[in-house]
Amino acid sequence: MSMKDIHSLPENTVCFVFSGKCILVEKGEDTTPAAFSENAGTPPTLFEHAVTGGFVTESFSEPEYGYRAALLSSADKLPEGSMLIPLHHFFAAGNPLSAKAARALGIANWRQATRFCCRCGAPLKDDSRETARRCTKCNAVVYPRISPCIIILISRPRADGKGREMLLARHVQRNQTMYTCIAGFMEAGESVEECAAREVMEETGLSIKNIRYFKSQSWPFPEQLMIGLTADYAGGELKLQEDELSEAAWFTPDALPETPPAGSLAWDLIHTVE
Repeated sequence: MSMKDIHSLPENTVCFVFSGKCILVEKGEDTTPAAFSENAGTPPTLFEHAVTGGFVTESFSEPEYGYRAALLSSADKLPEGSMLIPLHHFFAAGNPLSAKAARALGIANWRQATRFCCRCGAPLKDDSRETARRCTKCNAVVYPRISPCIIILISRPRADGKGREMLLARHVQRNQTMYTCIAGFMEAGESVEECAAREVMEETGLSIKNIRYFKSQSWPFPEQLMIGLTADYAGGELKLQEDELSEAAWFTPDALPETPPAGSLAWDLIHTVE
């Protein structure tokens, strides 16, 4: 799949303009996820306005995927008649463009961060045949980075025998009021199961068993492939890795704290427990 000039695509091509974790849309009164359940994406006229008006720093297209994409130069400088909404509103609403938007943002971020060859330092240019960048001097090829990480929901039977309870934690580097699943990046040489067991032990001091695959999700903040798992508590007492977790506790499905929004893999995992 190759990247082309943004002006070489049909007029009905889907357009995206991003800023951080947000996407540019036409200004409107309703900014709830439901408002973007069917027709999201930046209108072509707004996209062209953003590009020609100098509002963006990065722009490209992928004809095979049928989209154009750009990154805003500043979240404080928006084209007239536009506004930014969180991209996860797309995911929460089940928008059919969610996967395409996730790819577009991931590629856009990669392009912006990948401008020079790591071998010789020469500038990179887009490859003409595939989604890659090629060194203008030594011809080295650089592909988009994908970082696999696990996210795991650990549960155990409740003491009263009425269903199960789940382990949720507040992360030091994330939203300070939100509880979510244990997660972490895979390391070289690890299997998915080994990564899950290591991350849980390192961050909580607990051992787990019966690790099971749930589903995966592309999460372009910036380039994760989230591998969703469930597991059963096998033993141990909570002993938190303080530079990773600020708090962790067991919760029942009918008494949950603030958790990630719908549309995230964490939300799906949390709502598997009955």
